[in-house]
Amino acid sequence: MTDTSVLAAQRTPSKRIGALRALAPFLKPYRKTVVFALLALVLTASVSLVLPLAVRRVVDGFSAEDTLLDSYFAAALGIAALLAVGTAVRYYFVTRLGERVVADIRRAVFDRVLGLSPAWFENILTGEVLSRITTDTTLILSVIGSSVSIALRNALMLVGGIILLMLTSAKLTGLVLLIVPAIVVPIVVLGRRLRGLSRESQDWIANSSGSASEALLSVQTVQAYTHEALTRADFGTVTEKSFQAALKRIGTRAVMTTIVIFLAFSGVVGVLWIGAHDVRAGLMTPGQLVQFLIYAVMVAGAVGALSEIWGELQRAAGATERLVELLQAEDSVQDPVVPVPLPRPVKGALVLRDVVFRYPSRPATSALDGITLSVLPGQTVALVGPSGAGKSTVLQLLMRFYDPQAGQITLDGIDLRDMARADFRSAMALVPQDPVIFAASARENIRFGRPDATDAEVQAAAEAAAAAEFIDRLPQGYETWLGERGVMLSGGQKQRIAIARAILRDAPVLLLDEATSALDAESEQAVQFAVDRLAEGRTLVVVAHRLATVKRADVIVVFDQGRIAAMGTHDALVAEGGLYARLARLQFTDGAA
Repeated sequence: MTDTSVLAAQRTPSKRIGALRALAPFLKPYRKTVVFALLALVLTASVSLVLPLAVRRVVDGFSAEDTLLDSYFAAALGIAALLAVGTAVRYYFVTRLGERVVADIRRAVFDRVLGLSPAWFENILTGEVLSRITTDTTLILSVIGSSVSIALRNALMLVGGIILLMLTSAKLTGLVLLIVPAIVVPIVVLGRRLRGLSRESQDWIANSSGSASEALLSVQTVQAYTHEALTRADFGTVTEKSFQAALKRIGTRAVMTTIVIFLAFSGVVGVLWIGAHDVRAGLMTPGQLVQFLIYAVMVAGAVGALSEIWGELQRAAGATERLVELLQAEDSVQDPVVPVPLPRPVKGALVLRDVVFRYPSRPATSALDGITLSVLPGQTVALVGPSGAGKSTVLQLLMRFYDPQAGQITLDGIDLRDMARADFRSAMALVPQDPVIFAASARENIRFGRPDATDAEVQAAAEAAAAAEFIDRLPQGYETWLGERGVMLSGGQKQRIAIARAILRDAPVLLLDEATSALDAESEQAVQFAVDRLAEGRTLVVVAHRLATVKRADVIVVFDQGRIAAMGTHDALVAEGGLYARLARLQFTDGAA
């Protein structure tokens, strides 16, 4: 897919506003707040409906005694004060509820997404996920914190207003109700179209965010290849499509609002014309007509407001569906219902039996084809071979970022699929090929390996990874902020921070994926010494292209096109000839070990 994610393409269009029911679990913990908000809402609606009665008394009481007239005005003022207080209380509780619920939704979605496997992220842009967490939740905030309250209030005003209209003048009310079907039809017909347009608009907004996120995260590459103009054009195209989708939604909503309000107020004007003749004929008092007029305006205003809010509810329903998709996203990698605990202390025995694996995005190509490999506790095993041979994929499977389509992977004799991921991952430390540096200090980046580590332990890990020297030269030393994705560091410095993080974790199983590829010769020698020292008593699986870093490995496994081509020590593999010997000749000037 190029324009929208697979999730968006597979999405089933909403048939009703009932999608908002998915918000119920988030509202349930705050039942008291909901009750207080509803009580305030009923109070304000009731007071609003009583106000025209007071106005009628005032109009019809102009000929009454001054004292009685003053009482009517005082009563009207008291009702207005009660209305003001009730409105303020309603606003407080409703807005508070909206902020609280949206904060809970954002946290729930983030918690869910953070636990999804990398396989799930192959089919969606990170920027789209962030758009859902921000833009879509903002729409829901607008609904919970405003639109629903206003809709309920106007619904009460509509029902109460119609009842009081009947009590004021059944004849005129009957005429008013004749125009209701004419108002409801455009709401239903245009509302369906509006729902679809709202979903389309939100999809394009998310796609725009994803495009921008990808470009900004790769800004150096974009600039290095002078791709700014094309990138701007691509983003401009997506943004323009987002605008056009929003324009169609806005136009449809504007047409619906125009039709509804015009029909509503036209009917009111016609009915009032008839009412004016009834006053002249003495069939009703001026106060009754004024009262009817106010109720008619209330009813018409309520209908107009509901038609407008309906559009907001449609957008929120679409946003809710998108967020629910994240909360209910199916992940191919899941923890078992009753996980088997990993025995402690962890020995570190790793076994792959007949493992077959294909990446979800490339189902026709086998990344690993029938791999069988045993790593003994405390053994150092090196995985070498050409790029794309499947070496890094082995580490991905050992961390259970993915599950193989066939075969089994065990740690200390227990299938990884039978354990909780957090359980066995706590016994592993990973240094990825592309080390991740967080927008935090150098100290906090290293402490990521073990959050409860002391400052002294952090510094010891940095020294062991040959990172202490350059950290001490930073402006604030270990407290220096490293910038987003570690923009202040070189590639080699990033790798040393990542290695220090793994050293600090002090895990019985250590996985290194090209951990020294970006280091200079001097730093590589220092880090290699640290890794050798760290490997003592631990299981070490290291992926490397530079064979000099793995010459002392207990076992070297040669991968080629997803299969194991050879296995043995450095000397034995060189003597054997084949792929490893060719790689060795290319890398060592003496052509031998």
